[in-house]
Amino acid sequence: MKFDDPEILGNLETASGNEMDALDFGVVGMQGNGTVTLYNAFESNLSGLEPNRVLGRNYFEQVAPCTNNYMVAQRFLDEPEMDATILYVFSFFMKPTAVRLRLLRSAAAKSMYLLVELSRP
Repeated sequence: MKFDDPEILGNLETASGNEMDALDFGVVGMQGNGTVTLYNAFESNLSGLEPNRVLGRNYFEQVAPCTNNYMVAQRFLDEPEMDATILYVFSFFMKPTAVRLRLLRSAAAKSMYLLVELSRP
């Protein structure tokens, strides 16, 4: 799977844990209320947070409160169908890190996903 793959949502829905951990970008899977159900190895290494500290917690309020804003969290609440890529800077629990975020949500999917790719200079 590639970060920009137009079919990635379907692939994420069927990928195994090992396939998720082999990706070269972060994947955070969440329920509609923001509760984390998936936190892959890339994202764990980037954030410095082990999956056991993240799974079952609200991503926007407890894991990455720097995303609890209109650009990220509110879009997940407001848009039942979404595939959007934005430039962003993570700054919680880490030095400011420029990334591209891909926000994925579909009524047909069991989870919504936040993909995280390091920005290239």
